[in-house]
Amino acid sequence: MLSVVVLISGGGSNLRALLQRCEEAGFPARVVAVGADRDAPGIVHADEFGVPTFLVPFPYYDSREEWGQALLREIRKWAPDVVVLSGFMRLLPDAVVDALGPRLINTHPAYLPEFPGAHAVRDALAAGATETGASVILVDHGVDTGPVLARERVPVLPGDTEGTLHDRIKPVERRLLAQVLRDVADGTLDLEGAA
Repeated sequence: MLSVVVLISGGGSNLRALLQRCEEAGFPARVVAVGADRDAPGIVHADEFGVPTFLVPFPYYDSREEWGQALLREIRKWAPDVVVLSGFMRLLPDAVVDALGPRLINTHPAYLPEFPGAHAVRDALAAGATETGASVILVDHGVDTGPVLARERVPVLPGDTEGTLHDRIKPVERRLLAQVLRDVADGTLDLEGAA
């Protein structure tokens, strides 16, 4: 059974979907803890599913590196096989990426390398794109520049807003993440080899 720590910053809708997936018979992964860098409303999903949580608030530390080391200590308490960034909106310090990689993955609401960064859905609409997508990647030292583990196209429909488009991307993102975790658990996907 693959043990997973999930890091969030916001509402945690993708976290909730993963927690539900983990309850399905035969799904080979379990979320062992959920962490956040702020008082994220999504923590309630972990509470509802009985999953332990931890909070490492960024402003409590004198530097990004100091915060990163505190976050790393919390993550290591759970000895996860994989760490998933799911709506985690803070860049991890290089030392944290180096310590957790290549078993550190991120979901992203675009067909990477198109539209990296925090506003991928808005950027796709602003660019007039006719399609965007969802991706699951390994985290590296860049912003959404790591090796792609899975990705899928999602059409941009006439009249789409940032909200409607994001609502269509999220189910794809969730399905791709579940498939990547399955593939890692059964050995189909070797994260070391993908790095």
